[in-house]
Amino acid sequence: MAGRIEDYALIGDMQTAALVCRDGTVDWLCLPRFDSHAIFAGLLGTEEHGFWRLGPAHASDAPPPTAARRSYRGDSLILESEWDTPRGTVRVIDFMPPRDGAPQLIRIVEGVSGRVPMRSALRMRFSYGRVVPWVHKHEGRTVAVAGPDSVWFDTEAETYGKSLTTYSDFTVAPGERIAFTISWEPSHKQPPALPEPEQSLEATEDFWREWVEHCTYHGPYREAVVRSLITLKALTYAPTGGIVAAPTTSLPEDIGGVRNWDYRYTWLRDAAITLSSLLRTGYRDEARAWREWLLRAVAGDPENLQIMYGIAGERELGEAELDWLPGYEASAPVRVGNGAAHQLQLDVYGEVTEALHLAHMTGLARNDYAALLQLKLIRYLEDHWQEPDEGIWEVRGPRRHFVHSKVMAWVAVDRTIKLIESGDADGPLERWKELRDEIHRDVCEKGYDKERNTFTQSYGSKELDASLLLIPQMGFLPPDDKRVIGTIEAIQRELSTQDGFILRYPTQGKHEGVDGLPGDEGAFLACSFWMADDLAMIGRVDEARKLFEKLLSLRNDLGLLAEEWDPRLQRQVGNFPQAFSHVPLIDTALRLTASGAYGG
Repeated sequence: MAGRIEDYALIGDMQTAALVCRDGTVDWLCLPRFDSHAIFAGLLGTEEHGFWRLGPAHASDAPPPTAARRSYRGDSLILESEWDTPRGTVRVIDFMPPRDGAPQLIRIVEGVSGRVPMRSALRMRFSYGRVVPWVHKHEGRTVAVAGPDSVWFDTEAETYGKSLTTYSDFTVAPGERIAFTISWEPSHKQPPALPEPEQSLEATEDFWREWVEHCTYHGPYREAVVRSLITLKALTYAPTGGIVAAPTTSLPEDIGGVRNWDYRYTWLRDAAITLSSLLRTGYRDEARAWREWLLRAVAGDPENLQIMYGIAGERELGEAELDWLPGYEASAPVRVGNGAAHQLQLDVYGEVTEALHLAHMTGLARNDYAALLQLKLIRYLEDHWQEPDEGIWEVRGPRRHFVHSKVMAWVAVDRTIKLIESGDADGPLERWKELRDEIHRDVCEKGYDKERNTFTQSYGSKELDASLLLIPQMGFLPPDDKRVIGTIEAIQRELSTQDGFILRYPTQGKHEGVDGLPGDEGAFLACSFWMADDLAMIGRVDEARKLFEKLLSLRNDLGLLAEEWDPRLQRQVGNFPQAFSHVPLIDTALRLTASGAYGG
């Protein structure tokens, strides 16, 4: 059985990522890309669907022991786990070196004290656990082959096969280091080069140290901010600059429920807000790479802008269910692909335009096509902003006139007006100023409930929505506007859990809700960070700081956050780690630091 979501550590090489549990088991790894088929899919099934456990030997009828301690080595993505056993203490170092060639997962066992019996159990299953590969020896190396894929396993330790699993039993003494590596290569090509684990470890540590040195944030929450930045970097697909929302699929928003989605793609919204955080903390190269990715993905067809693309800009992300996988803690179905790719979400135009505007304002070198794209997006919005859409939360129910979508359409027009006024683009300035005013009036007249003094989720509805918290942050209304304050307080009353965290919108339990789905979900962590931001903006800075630090306490021991927090089960839920949680963490830390609203 897979561990709790917060029991996992992330390691990665900016092209794919693995999740390592506290007991030393790799339960999730897709090769060679984030969105490739998994060779270890135990996270969504059982050990029969693939895993790699490396840790102290234990009785076959006993659960594997969990590490007594684990941490990342400094500001890096190198995981170190230590076990204290009756025979002594042992350390396992897990990492994936940033690469130009074959992807590698390297695990180095290091004796700390005593003589500790160890076991490596490697069960590779291709195609998300469905295919048993042909495992054989080739020139002294172990290789697993199935169709187009081959995975090579290298170690100095002796290995043997049993029950379609590759084992290694060995003992490690103080100061002794024994390495294990798996490398992926297309099966029709020559074998990958023999790994050099120690050199790769040194190079990986150097890479992360040098990258973190570019961080310009040095405030009181630096540890949390840097770990979040490292996580965002790990979710970036280096060859193209695309940013995945998370490296996993189908980790449930509701344990045992159907709210299970594939997040291994680039949402324009998530990528745009990630770009914003990277720019504000000194990472211009990543921002430039994302802008180039965007221009390639959208190409010459902004009228058909998708809300998400593949990490190389692919448009077809057809959704399918893997019925041979039982799902994480029986949360079925397991989905790959994402049918929301072709939804209409008007807010995306605002997020993309805001990201391009911020890039322009922070001095990123001008790109003429980026300015042209921005103008084309507004011309599209001129004709379509009054349409209903599926909104930021990708509802699978009927389209509505979501207030947040209209606000972000206003943002798109507003930022483009600023671009024209700066002299870096030409466009019908007066016409678009009238459009901006028209959208503003429309929202304030149709999306505001005067009796309750709050904006609502959609025109004519009574439901609230946490995305309304972005109204002051986007500059649609000033923070001291009574309608803004009323909305913040209404959301606190109606969408807050007992712990003070914020739900996205009301759900209906067993009945189908506004999103077209049955079941409930946890508190959406991004929304809780937005609440902390708003509280700081309206002068309630102590309350904002307390909420922010409460949110920080939800991170696992390695500083990682999933998409949501289940207040009933007191655990993380949803895909993990989630960019849409780590980005607002960074943003709120920056805002609170600027306000001086921190304890000492």
